[in-house]
Amino acid sequence: MRAARLHAYGELPLVEEVEDPDVSGPDDVIVRVGASGLCRTDLHVIDGVFEAISIPLPYTLGHETAGWVHAVGSTDLGFAPGDAVIVHPYVTCGYCGPCRAGWDQLCERFRFAGAMMDGGFADYLRTSSRSLVKLDPSTTPVEAAGLADGGLAAYRAVKRSVPYLAPGSSVVVVGAGGLGHIAIQLLLAMTAADIIAVDRSRSALDLAENLGASTVLLADGGHVANVREATGARGANVVLDFVGDGTTPADGLAMLARGGCYVTIGYGGRLEVDTADLVANELTVMGSLVGTITELGELVTLAARSRVRVTTRLYPLDDIRSAMSDLRAGEIRGRAVIVP
Repeated sequence: MRAARLHAYGELPLVEEVEDPDVSGPDDVIVRVGASGLCRTDLHVIDGVFEAISIPLPYTLGHETAGWVHAVGSTDLGFAPGDAVIVHPYVTCGYCGPCRAGWDQLCERFRFAGAMMDGGFADYLRTSSRSLVKLDPSTTPVEAAGLADGGLAAYRAVKRSVPYLAPGSSVVVVGAGGLGHIAIQLLLAMTAADIIAVDRSRSALDLAENLGASTVLLADGGHVANVREATGARGANVVLDFVGDGTTPADGLAMLARGGCYVTIGYGGRLEVDTADLVANELTVMGSLVGTITELGELVTLAARSRVRVTTRLYPLDDIRSAMSDLRAGEIRGRAVIVP
């Protein structure tokens, strides 16, 4: 089969022929890849951010995969060849404390596709039946792939924010691109809050406005003051930071109303805060990782009911290097999806 393999950190992957994966355990599933989303995390993998926990080079990148079951192990867990599925990016053990509590995103023995095991930028992917969710017949793998990690991370962050977002409240989405444009749709589906989108890209803001954001603001240095003005000087009840780098953590805190919640999904930066401000204003600071397998099922249901749709730009597997360069240059509107 063909696969996009990383041979050296700091270099783009090579598409090459490798052996097809096979079923080696009772819970194994081979998925014929229909599409695999390209995520900024893939760029972090290439840059060596996860080198300490990754398997030895070379390995196949990609962690947002959807497709069709091709082969299954000996354990009958309800999946059969031909089933359309979306793949959670984690393979989890099912036995540790977090897994037993339903927090499989915190599994103590997890493996992450595209770094700790071969991923989905290939014709076939080996994963665990624990990581699969069936797709509704109305949802194709190309439509679903971007939900597997980016959409799931946005869903979990929005779901955890709902208690702070009573009708008439306000929420800021910092970064209206790959994850942010999904979050805007989820906020509309799950809350009655006013949505403010902040981004450096005018095209991203146009997309946010088309999707239903009530206010769009260019991140031009005056956006914190503009958020406070848009909220009647009170500030936002929630800030969802899909960038998490540069000035966005400090800006996010500065945008909050008293009693508000700052949630970071993006990462790479640092957050410094005066604890007196946290106490006096009863602020909540929250990190949000990829969601659970249950939440992936919930998200797939929303997609099947047309409550969320991923704006995509398709690339064939042979053009994955171009897709990665476009993503790094900020030229992707929505999410890039690789189709083998």
